[in-house]
Amino acid sequence: MTGHTGPDLRDPEILEVLRRGRIEVTGRMVAASNATLFGTIAAHGHTFECVYKPVRGERPLWDFPDGTLAGREVASYLVSEAAGLQVVPPTVLRDGPFGPGMVQAWVDTETTEDLVDVCSPKEIKPGWKGVLRARDDDGAPAVLVHADDPRLRAMAVFDVVANNADRKGGHVLAGDDGRVYGVDHGLTMHTEDKLRTVLWGWVGEELSEAEIEALGRLRAELAGDLEDRLGPHITLSEIRALTERVDLMLAVPLFPEPSGYGPAIPWPAF
Repeated sequence: MTGHTGPDLRDPEILEVLRRGRIEVTGRMVAASNATLFGTIAAHGHTFECVYKPVRGERPLWDFPDGTLAGREVASYLVSEAAGLQVVPPTVLRDGPFGPGMVQAWVDTETTEDLVDVCSPKEIKPGWKGVLRARDDDGAPAVLVHADDPRLRAMAVFDVVANNADRKGGHVLAGDDGRVYGVDHGLTMHTEDKLRTVLWGWVGEELSEAEIEALGRLRAELAGDLEDRLGPHITLSEIRALTERVDLMLAVPLFPEPSGYGPAIPWPAF
């Protein structure tokens, strides 16, 4: 793509570098709730930027087992790839400078493209989907919106089957390679319904033929060796729940409504 300067995230060599490369930490993302380190990784003549989240830096949560968030990030990548949705950057679990953790290829972003926004009702772009109406700090009406984009639809399908409890607007990245990626998937794969997302704009709409085909691929992979590859990262009960979510979407090929059992949108939304 024009202007793309980072590594090709579809290059199979990326995973090998992530698994074997030397990590040099150069900074920390201070706004992240868990330890999220930024740096470079190098091997086999390749050097690129990466995110490293050591397990020891995970903040304990009441509803997710301690020390499991890094594994859930890797499981999310495996599910995205098995379905052919390709909405999660290459991600591995390995040892690093501060112990075992998740290592993920950095996404170079196209700063001119916003796919999720909060705006005045009068400023909604043609074709965009409204999700939530509220009021801003000054009491003026505001709307949470997102683009009606097939790349986002793929991410929304992924979020349903992965049971993503934390799809904030800031976790949606428009890569400068023309693809759209989601990041921060530590709160996924739970057995209980915890879907919280800003991508509710297609509620009740039928899945496309391509989306149904992606779910069919994922189901076939789950019947094959994907269960074994997920096993080191999530529990057998969580794999069964994942399979049940896929089966439900195939049986009722519609974008689901919020369950009503908890907040439908993460807080903060960005």
